[in-house]
Amino acid sequence: MAHFLSHPQRHPQPAQAADNDYQKKTIDKDRIYHHPLEDGTVTISRASGSMTFPAQFMLVAAMNPSPGSGGFGDAERGRASQAAIRKYLNKISGPLLDRIDIHVEVPAVKHETLLRPHVAESSAEIRARVLKARKIQNERFASKRKIRCNAQMGSKDIKAFVPLDTDSESLLRMALTELNLSARAYDRILKVSRTIADLAGAEKVDSTHLSEAIQYRTLDRQVWG
Repeated sequence: MAHFLSHPQRHPQPAQAADNDYQKKTIDKDRIYHHPLEDGTVTISRASGSMTFPAQFMLVAAMNPSPGSGGFGDAERGRASQAAIRKYLNKISGPLLDRIDIHVEVPAVKHETLLRPHVAESSAEIRARVLKARKIQNERFASKRKIRCNAQMGSKDIKAFVPLDTDSESLLRMALTELNLSARAYDRILKVSRTIADLAGAEKVDSTHLSEAIQYRTLDRQVWG
């Protein structure tokens, strides 16, 4: 990277571009992820010109729900004020949250839940379902050169591969209105619901799949805003 920085007129190389342009990975700089998350590319502009590189990746992120150590109960316990919690959470911008497909709130597990015996789906079973869903998507997009999975669908592809019945359309319309979700969130809800249906082995997306996908979009409106 030092060689690249000392010769700003040279054309950047993929590894150099990633190292140089993504070195500021602080929360306050989350705008650098907007374009790669949206389009799967990153454009590097220099005096000698601009070059676009592929930048498809899976973003997995985690954060505490408050600046204190008490989790979601910090405000009730007096460990942090509502204003302090909101200031902390708002370090993650709304536009970045809009580009993350799934938001999951993970509250503390109660002791009785940990002690209670339960049967869960094994990792092998989950893996088998995922592989089956990926095979379904490979077959679905066999004629598409640039699409290999649901996440890569554009608006036209969503209309073709995620048709909704009347009940599902009404549910989605109500969710968009009540949760004040963006057009970007609309597309992501449909892509996630298509994946949920694939994991369930369902040919069509119904209101059950759509409801689950909508649940994964509520965090940015319940906590942020």
